[in-house]
Amino acid sequence: EKVKVFGGLTNPSFLAVHPSGDFLYAVHEIGNYKGKREGGVTSFALDRATGELSRLNQVPTIGTGPCHLSLDFEGKTLVVANYGGGSVASYEVGEDGKLTEASFMQHEGSSVNERRQKGPHAHSINFDPSGKRAYAADLGLDKVLVYKVNKRSKLKPNDPPFAKTEAGGGPRHLNFHTSGKFAYLNLEMTSKVTVFAHDSKTGALNEIQTVSTLPVDFAGNNSTAEIRVHPSGKFVYCSNRGHDSIAVFAINEKTGKLTLVEQESSGGKTPRNFCIDPSGAFLLAANQNTNNVVVFRVDARTGALTPAGSSIESPKPVCVRFVEAE
Repeated sequence: EKVKVFGGLTNPSFLAVHPSGDFLYAVHEIGNYKGKREGGVTSFALDRATGELSRLNQVPTIGTGPCHLSLDFEGKTLVVANYGGGSVASYEVGEDGKLTEASFMQHEGSSVNERRQKGPHAHSINFDPSGKRAYAADLGLDKVLVYKVNKRSKLKPNDPPFAKTEAGGGPRHLNFHTSGKFAYLNLEMTSKVTVFAHDSKTGALNEIQTVSTLPVDFAGNNSTAEIRVHPSGKFVYCSNRGHDSIAVFAINEKTGKLTLVEQESSGGKTPRNFCIDPSGAFLLAANQNTNNVVVFRVDARTGALTPAGSSIESPKPVCVRFVEAE
């Protein structure tokens, strides 16, 4: 059942919940924030008993079209990826949940696809399990840029500063394995998942495998969107927009490599985002173009998905997050 709706926000395309569960953050994927060419981030206090949100503060992202944000595991730093501007920004998170700008990094360069890779397009930024580094997947550069994060939430380029991906692949989202030994990246433009070995000492990512998310006989247009490692560390899920499915992979826990389990229909059109509940029992797929969020059961042994028989109606759902109710 729908509990409540919080309106008055322009294009809140991605959400992050503070580790405490007391705060929520939303990016505004816009190109004009208070008359400047940039986007914005809003912080909210979150009442877990009622689900009520109250606005705390709002800050600019310095670049245009922010599309992704995440927090470190202590909830002290928030990082944002600006897709339009091809840049990333970091913020200190106060005890009160409010944000203070810490640093900004502009990406430079291009890649082989003349239509989509003329310049940088930072599509996501995520912390490794240590919280000491942040990894920005840049669709325009076919790179994952690596940043060190200091105690004041400032970013500076890591050494090595980036990992290259398949030319024309278009890196979108990255998710670390629960062990921290591996990272999984989806290539939006070629519908693939790249597996990296992660060196936690240096921050280096070394490619060990790249696999398709599509059936061999699929001939239509497709782009991948979200990628998630199951909380058990045994499976990886990646959404296909076009084939309209969730690709399920089993992880070899020694090597990190993937084996395809299945492609399960997302129960709608254009599954831009999905989320796995903290217990690992359910996956919720948000179908942007059919206005529904479909609930799936996760087989704990194989990782396979089965429709649970329930769905939520929601206009153009693009991001799903779980918050533990009090």
